[in-house]
Amino acid sequence: MYSFTEENYLKAIYKLSENNRQSISTNAIADLLQTKAASVTDMIRKLAEKKLLKYEKYKGVELTEKGKRVAVDTVRKHRLWEVFLCDKLKFGWDEVHDIAEQLEHINSALLIDKLDAFLGYPSHDPHGDPIPTKNGDIKKSEFVLLNTVKALQPVIMSGVADHSVLFLQHLDKIGLRLGTSCLIEEMNAYDGSLKLKLNSKQSISISKDVAKNILVKPV
Repeated sequence: MYSFTEENYLKAIYKLSENNRQSISTNAIADLLQTKAASVTDMIRKLAEKKLLKYEKYKGVELTEKGKRVAVDTVRKHRLWEVFLCDKLKFGWDEVHDIAEQLEHINSALLIDKLDAFLGYPSHDPHGDPIPTKNGDIKKSEFVLLNTVKALQPVIMSGVADHSVLFLQHLDKIGLRLGTSCLIEEMNAYDGSLKLKLNSKQSISISKDVAKNILVKPV
């Protein structure tokens, strides 16, 4: 059993390592967790003593297999709870993150296995992120960013790269949700904005910043 703080650190290091094959710096961890570098260094030493990560001064950290398993297990619990909160309790996708942050630390493998089965073994959470299996396997996503799609290529909105509350609320306002059929009608070469047709009906315009944070699946 590990403390909430230890699990949060391992999860943060894992998330940083997903997009970075090199060792993770203490400053990057501090920025993600919004804490002081000195506090990060203290926790890293403790995690290294428990064989959860490898740490070399001035060279950053890497998760051990043991540490990665704890991190992936925490991610799995978080994403399953988000599905439960959205699908069963009807929370908005902009409301579930903070609640799932608390629920992910419940230490009961039986509960999580039953939750997974109850939900029908979902493959992705409400934001389109893949949910690790019980064995820790994560299916590689085939989603691409909307701003990389060619005009007139039909796609399905399948996830978001930005999980912030304001971004999710903005998507709700303009009618962009997971499962929405999208077609790029026009691409503005000057500012990168796009004109989209949603579900073969409504047309909307979105900025480049919005487009580069929407994940889609070509159909």
